[in-house]
Amino acid sequence: MAPDDKGNRWNRIPVDFLDGNGEDDSEGVSNEFEMVDEVNPQAAESGSPDPDPETFAEADPPVRPSPQADGSPADVAPNAGGPEVAELVATRAELKRLEGEVKDLKDSLARRQADFENYRKRMERERTETYNRVVADIAAKLLPVLDNLKRALETEASVEASESDEFRHFLSGVDLIYKQLNGVLDAFGVKPVAAEGERFNPHLHEAVITEETDDFEPDTVIQEIVRGFKLGDKLIRPSLVKVAVKK
Repeated sequence: MAPDDKGNRWNRIPVDFLDGNGEDDSEGVSNEFEMVDEVNPQAAESGSPDPDPETFAEADPPVRPSPQADGSPADVAPNAGGPEVAELVATRAELKRLEGEVKDLKDSLARRQADFENYRKRMERERTETYNRVVADIAAKLLPVLDNLKRALETEASVEASESDEFRHFLSGVDLIYKQLNGVLDAFGVKPVAAEGERFNPHLHEAVITEETDDFEPDTVIQEIVRGFKLGDKLIRPSLVKVAVKK
Protein backbone atom coordinates (compact mmCIF):
# COMPACT_ATOMS: atom_id res chain seq x y z
CA MET A 1 0.00 0.00 0.00
CA ALA A 2 1.48 3.40 -0.96
CA PRO A 3 2.08 5.74 1.95
CA ASP A 4 0.43 8.70 0.11
CA ASP A 5 -2.95 6.95 -0.25
CA LYS A 6 -4.86 9.12 2.17
CA GLY A 7 -8.26 7.58 1.61
CA ASN A 8 -7.16 4.14 2.75
CA ARG A 9 -5.03 5.58 5.55
CA TRP A 10 -8.07 6.86 7.35
CA ASN A 11 -9.77 3.46 7.25
CA ARG A 12 -6.78 1.47 8.48
CA ILE A 13 -6.88 0.41 12.17
CA PRO A 14 -3.43 -0.37 13.58
CA VAL A 15 -3.03 -3.30 15.88
CA ASP A 16 -0.47 -2.98 18.69
CA PHE A 17 1.02 -6.04 20.32
CA LEU A 18 1.59 -6.12 24.02
CA ASP A 19 5.14 -6.38 25.23
CA GLY A 20 6.33 -8.89 27.66
CA ASN A 21 5.41 -6.71 30.63
CA GLY A 22 1.69 -6.74 29.75
CA GLU A 23 1.51 -3.04 29.32
CA ASP A 24 -0.26 -1.50 26.36
CA ASP A 25 0.08 1.84 24.81
CA SER A 26 -3.40 3.13 25.58
CA GLU A 27 -2.57 6.55 24.32
CA GLY A 28 -1.66 5.26 20.86
CA VAL A 29 -4.75 3.16 20.57
CA SER A 30 -7.03 6.00 21.54
CA ASN A 31 -5.40 8.26 18.97
CA GLU A 32 -5.93 5.75 16.20
CA PHE A 33 -9.67 5.37 16.98
CA GLU A 34 -10.07 9.11 17.08
CA MET A 35 -8.62 9.25 13.58
CA VAL A 36 -11.07 6.60 12.38
CA ASP A 37 -14.04 8.50 13.75
CA GLU A 38 -13.11 11.61 11.79
CA VAL A 39 -15.05 12.20 8.56
CA ASN A 40 -13.16 11.94 5.30
CA PRO A 41 -13.50 15.39 3.72
CA GLN A 42 -13.14 14.08 0.16
CA ALA A 43 -15.97 11.55 0.62
CA ALA A 44 -18.18 14.29 2.07
CA GLU A 45 -17.55 16.55 -0.89
CA SER A 46 -18.02 13.92 -3.62
CA GLY A 47 -20.70 11.64 -2.14
CA SER A 48 -24.49 12.19 -2.13
CA PRO A 49 -26.45 12.58 1.11
CA ASP A 50 -28.47 9.74 2.45
CA PRO A 51 -32.18 9.84 1.56
CA ASP A 52 -34.56 11.33 4.08
CA PRO A 53 -36.32 8.47 5.88
CA GLU A 54 -39.46 10.64 6.33
CA THR A 55 -40.16 10.48 2.57
CA PHE A 56 -40.86 6.77 2.88
CA ALA A 57 -42.89 7.06 6.05
CA GLU A 58 -46.28 7.12 4.33
CA ALA A 59 -47.13 5.17 1.19
CA ASP A 60 -49.75 6.43 -1.27
CA PRO A 61 -53.06 4.55 -0.95
CA PRO A 62 -53.85 2.19 -3.86
CA VAL A 63 -56.00 3.63 -6.64
CA ARG A 64 -59.39 1.93 -6.74
CA PRO A 65 -61.66 1.89 -9.82
CA SER A 66 -64.64 4.23 -9.74
CA PRO A 67 -67.95 3.65 -11.49
CA GLN A 68 -68.22 5.12 -14.97
CA ALA A 69 -70.87 7.61 -16.11
CA ASP A 70 -73.09 4.92 -17.67
CA GLY A 71 -73.16 2.88 -14.46
CA SER A 72 -70.75 0.17 -15.65
CA PRO A 73 -67.79 -0.64 -13.42
CA ALA A 74 -64.48 0.94 -14.31
CA ASP A 75 -61.43 -1.02 -15.33
CA VAL A 76 -59.66 -2.82 -12.55
CA ALA A 77 -56.13 -1.72 -11.79
CA PRO A 78 -53.43 -3.96 -13.25
CA ASN A 79 -52.30 -5.01 -9.76
CA ALA A 80 -55.82 -5.99 -8.69
CA GLY A 81 -56.48 -9.48 -7.43
CA GLY A 82 -58.08 -12.32 -9.37
CA PRO A 83 -61.56 -12.16 -7.70
CA GLU A 84 -62.02 -8.51 -8.66
CA VAL A 85 -61.17 -9.20 -12.30
CA ALA A 86 -63.51 -12.18 -12.39
CA GLU A 87 -66.34 -10.14 -10.86
CA LEU A 88 -65.80 -7.35 -13.40
CA VAL A 89 -65.88 -9.79 -16.33
CA ALA A 90 -69.04 -11.42 -15.01
CA THR A 91 -70.72 -8.02 -14.52
CA ARG A 92 -69.88 -6.91 -18.05
CA ALA A 93 -71.16 -10.18 -19.52
CA GLU A 94 -74.43 -9.83 -17.61
CA LEU A 95 -74.76 -6.19 -18.74
CA LYS A 96 -74.29 -7.17 -22.39
CA ARG A 97 -76.85 -9.94 -22.03
CA LEU A 98 -79.42 -7.59 -20.51
CA GLU A 99 -78.77 -4.97 -23.21
CA GLY A 100 -79.38 -7.64 -25.88
CA GLU A 101 -82.64 -8.68 -24.22
CA VAL A 102 -83.82 -5.06 -24.04
CA LYS A 103 -83.04 -4.56 -27.73
CA ASP A 104 -84.90 -7.73 -28.69
CA LEU A 105 -87.92 -6.67 -26.64
CA LYS A 106 -87.97 -3.23 -28.27
CA ASP A 107 -87.79 -4.77 -31.75
CA SER A 108 -90.57 -7.19 -30.88
CA LEU A 109 -92.73 -4.36 -29.51
CA ALA A 110 -92.19 -2.29 -32.67
CA ARG A 111 -93.20 -5.25 -34.86
CA ARG A 112 -96.28 -5.89 -32.75
CA GLN A 113 -97.32 -2.25 -32.99
CA ALA A 114 -96.82 -2.25 -36.78
CA ASP A 115 -98.81 -5.47 -37.12
CA PHE A 116 -101.61 -4.07 -34.97
CA GLU A 117 -101.70 -0.83 -36.98
CA ASN A 118 -101.90 -2.78 -40.24
CA TYR A 119 -104.63 -4.97 -38.77
CA ARG A 120 -106.61 -1.93 -37.62
CA LYS A 121 -106.38 -0.29 -41.04
CA ARG A 122 -107.35 -3.52 -42.80
CA MET A 123 -110.37 -4.02 -40.51
CA GLU A 124 -111.43 -0.40 -41.02
CA ARG A 125 -111.20 -0.78 -44.77
CA GLU A 126 -113.10 -4.05 -44.75
CA ARG A 127 -115.79 -2.59 -42.50
CA THR A 128 -116.22 0.40 -44.81
CA GLU A 129 -116.41 -1.84 -47.87
CA THR A 130 -118.95 -4.09 -46.16
CA TYR A 131 -121.05 -1.11 -45.12
CA ASN A 132 -121.03 0.37 -48.61
CA ARG A 133 -121.90 -2.96 -50.17
CA VAL A 134 -124.85 -3.52 -47.81
CA VAL A 135 -126.16 0.02 -48.28
CA ALA A 136 -125.79 -0.28 -52.06
CA ASP A 137 -127.74 -3.56 -52.08
CA ILE A 138 -130.56 -2.08 -49.99
CA ALA A 139 -130.67 1.11 -52.07
CA ALA A 140 -130.80 -0.92 -55.30
CA LYS A 141 -133.91 -2.69 -53.97
CA LEU A 142 -135.55 0.56 -52.83
CA LEU A 143 -134.92 2.54 -56.01
CA PRO A 144 -137.75 0.85 -58.01
CA VAL A 145 -140.15 1.80 -55.20
CA LEU A 146 -138.89 5.36 -55.39
CA ASP A 147 -139.42 5.37 -59.16
CA ASN A 148 -143.02 4.22 -58.76
CA LEU A 149 -143.75 6.92 -56.23
CA LYS A 150 -142.34 9.50 -58.61
CA ARG A 151 -144.57 8.24 -61.44
CA ALA A 152 -147.57 8.43 -59.16
CA LEU A 153 -146.79 12.06 -58.43
CA GLU A 154 -146.38 12.86 -62.11
CA THR A 155 -150.03 11.88 -62.69
CA GLU A 156 -151.14 14.78 -60.49
CA ALA A 157 -150.53 17.18 -63.35
CA SER A 158 -153.07 15.32 -65.49
CA VAL A 159 -155.78 15.24 -62.82
CA GLU A 160 -158.80 17.29 -63.90
CA ALA A 161 -160.35 19.81 -61.63
CA SER A 162 -163.40 17.57 -61.31
CA GLU A 163 -161.44 15.02 -59.28
CA SER A 164 -162.33 14.76 -55.61
CA ASP A 165 -160.41 16.36 -52.83
CA GLU A 166 -159.79 12.93 -51.26
CA PHE A 167 -157.69 11.91 -54.26
CA ARG A 168 -155.64 15.10 -53.98
CA HIS A 169 -154.96 14.40 -50.31
CA PHE A 170 -153.88 10.90 -51.31
CA LEU A 171 -151.35 12.32 -53.76
CA SER A 172 -150.06 14.67 -51.05
CA GLY A 173 -149.41 11.64 -48.85
CA VAL A 174 -147.55 9.93 -51.68
CA ASP A 175 -145.39 13.02 -52.16
CA LEU A 176 -144.59 13.01 -48.43
CA ILE A 177 -143.52 9.35 -48.57
CA TYR A 178 -141.40 10.04 -51.64
CA LYS A 179 -139.55 12.88 -49.91
CA GLN A 180 -139.07 10.85 -46.75
CA LEU A 181 -137.58 7.93 -48.68
CA ASN A 182 -135.24 10.30 -50.50
CA GLY A 183 -134.12 11.65 -47.11
CA VAL A 184 -133.36 8.14 -45.83
CA LEU A 185 -131.22 7.33 -48.88
CA ASP A 186 -129.44 10.65 -48.56
CA ALA A 187 -128.65 9.90 -44.89
CA PHE A 188 -126.96 6.66 -45.98
CA GLY A 189 -124.83 8.54 -48.49
CA VAL A 190 -126.84 7.61 -51.61
CA LYS A 191 -126.81 10.63 -53.91
CA PRO A 192 -128.52 11.17 -57.30
CA VAL A 193 -126.37 11.37 -60.41
CA ALA A 194 -126.40 14.76 -62.13
CA ALA A 195 -127.69 14.21 -65.65
CA GLU A 196 -129.82 16.87 -67.35
CA GLY A 197 -127.71 19.60 -68.93
CA GLU A 198 -124.47 17.67 -68.28
CA ARG A 199 -122.15 16.25 -70.91
CA PHE A 200 -122.83 12.60 -71.59
CA ASN A 201 -120.58 10.36 -69.45
CA PRO A 202 -120.70 6.64 -70.30
CA HIS A 203 -119.56 5.79 -66.74
CA LEU A 204 -122.61 7.53 -65.23
CA HIS A 205 -125.20 7.76 -68.01
CA GLU A 206 -126.90 5.30 -70.29
CA ALA A 207 -128.27 6.78 -73.51
CA VAL A 208 -131.62 5.22 -74.43
CA ILE A 209 -132.76 7.92 -76.88
CA THR A 210 -130.89 10.32 -79.14
CA GLU A 211 -132.31 13.43 -80.68
CA GLU A 212 -130.96 15.55 -83.53
CA THR A 213 -131.16 19.16 -82.51
CA ASP A 214 -129.35 22.47 -82.82
CA ASP A 215 -130.57 23.76 -79.45
CA PHE A 216 -127.94 21.78 -77.52
CA GLU A 217 -124.33 20.91 -78.07
CA PRO A 218 -123.72 17.40 -79.31
CA ASP A 219 -123.36 14.71 -76.60
CA THR A 220 -125.36 16.78 -74.12
CA VAL A 221 -128.02 15.17 -71.90
CA ILE A 222 -131.26 16.94 -72.72
CA GLN A 223 -133.63 14.80 -70.63
CA GLU A 224 -133.45 12.46 -67.67
CA ILE A 225 -135.78 9.51 -68.07
CA VAL A 226 -134.80 7.45 -65.02
CA ARG A 227 -132.68 8.99 -62.28
CA GLY A 228 -129.40 7.28 -61.41
CA PHE A 229 -127.78 7.02 -57.97
CA LYS A 230 -124.31 6.44 -56.55
CA LEU A 231 -122.76 5.78 -53.15
CA GLY A 232 -119.50 7.67 -52.87
CA ASP A 233 -117.53 6.64 -55.94
CA LYS A 234 -119.56 3.46 -56.40
CA LEU A 235 -122.31 3.65 -59.03
CA ILE A 236 -125.50 1.94 -57.90
CA ARG A 237 -127.54 2.60 -61.03
CA PRO A 238 -126.75 4.71 -64.13
CA SER A 239 -129.12 7.41 -65.30
CA LEU A 240 -131.27 6.61 -68.35
CA VAL A 241 -131.11 9.74 -70.51
CA LYS A 242 -131.85 11.31 -73.86
CA VAL A 243 -128.75 12.67 -75.64
CA ALA A 244 -128.53 15.39 -78.26
CA VAL A 245 -126.70 14.69 -81.49
CA LYS A 246 -125.68 16.89 -84.41
CA LYS A 247 -128.02 17.09 -87.35
